[in-house]
Amino acid sequence: MQQEIIKLINGCLLFFNSNCYTQNRIDKYRSLWKYGILRYMKEKNLSLYTQSLGQEYISDCIPCDNLRHDDREKIRSIQVLDDYLNLGYIRKCTRVPVQHTLDGEIGLKMQKLITHLQSLRRSSVTIKDYELYLNRFLAFLNHSGVYSMNGIKERHILEFLSTTENNKINVASSLRVLFRFWFESHITDWNIEDILRNYKWVKREKIPSFFTTEEVRDIEESVDKSSGVGKRNYAMLLLASRLGLRASDIANLKFSNIDWDKNEIKLTQYKTSHPIILPLLNDVGNAIIDYLKYGRFKSESQNVFISSRAPYVPANKSMVCSAIREVISQSKVKIDGRHHGPHSLRHSLASCLLKNETPIYVISEALGHTKTDTTLTYLRIDLTSLLKCAITVPPVSDEFYTQKGGAFYEQTF
Repeated sequence: MQQEIIKLINGCLLFFNSNCYTQNRIDKYRSLWKYGILRYMKEKNLSLYTQSLGQEYISDCIPCDNLRHDDREKIRSIQVLDDYLNLGYIRKCTRVPVQHTLDGEIGLKMQKLITHLQSLRRSSVTIKDYELYLNRFLAFLNHSGVYSMNGIKERHILEFLSTTENNKINVASSLRVLFRFWFESHITDWNIEDILRNYKWVKREKIPSFFTTEEVRDIEESVDKSSGVGKRNYAMLLLASRLGLRASDIANLKFSNIDWDKNEIKLTQYKTSHPIILPLLNDVGNAIIDYLKYGRFKSESQNVFISSRAPYVPANKSMVCSAIREVISQSKVKIDGRHHGPHSLRHSLASCLLKNETPIYVISEALGHTKTDTTLTYLRIDLTSLLKCAITVPPVSDEFYTQKGGAFYEQTF
């Protein structure tokens, strides 16, 4: 199969635009083609592109090993042309997940903990986090010349933690669990967990990012709903901004979760496994209907939201986050260094409810929190309003404190 290269590139650009690729990404492909395959074909005085010609370009112009990021981008630009030439659409670029192997004497002992956690039916996300942190610790030990259990010393643990910049608390927690498991399983006869128990960190307080009510309205109104992707992203956006749903729950939303007769959304939260019932607001329901009728491709998936490209797989958390970040970025609202994903809209809803003097327990229920303490972390953004919605404590008479049998009563013998 062959096609005029200019016509092929124009077809790819149309596909990009119809599937809401960012302008930066489109410009990147233009540049890759201009200084890559187009220049290559001009030098050879060719105008018809074939898949074999694309492979020749890769062989002649891109090194076989030690690929840099730019080299991988060039290869991807050829894969895009091949997809559109042979399929009529462009497949989403997939990445092979990184495997964090645990080898050697120490690694095999670490693997015993992973197997134990799996037997306890810990989530796949938790297991992957443990594998990541333990793999890093193992690499540190090997780099330090430690390959056996007897070689692990207190200084290795503290040095490793001191060089860890991200997720230090999670990393330390993983090591604490590891050493406790080794000790209780008689893999070692010493408990290094004591070192970690006394190790202190200062956790920096994070002030939640949020948008004002006016900014949220401007973001919602900025969405172009003329395309299927726009209709989908708008419905996702409203679920985050009006109902405060997390990205994972938006992605996992199924048709069975929506009760159209009662105008309710019933679901079990992915993060907490806590069931919640939320009102299906008119604007939210209409946005979902508009997407289902005029924007969603035919699919047997029971998930409400699916990808905009074949094979139209169910949406995932990453897709939701990316879509909402893109909407906020393209709106006229100034981000000013604020986080601008779906969670910022969740914070924004909490702030809006707080300004309306909604009681804390009501905000907590609306956000699906099992504890009001969790809700309070969302509300540090507005202490003034927080004080206004505090529950009033009725006055207590002096007799309460002196009554016999009361909590403050002093018995005399």
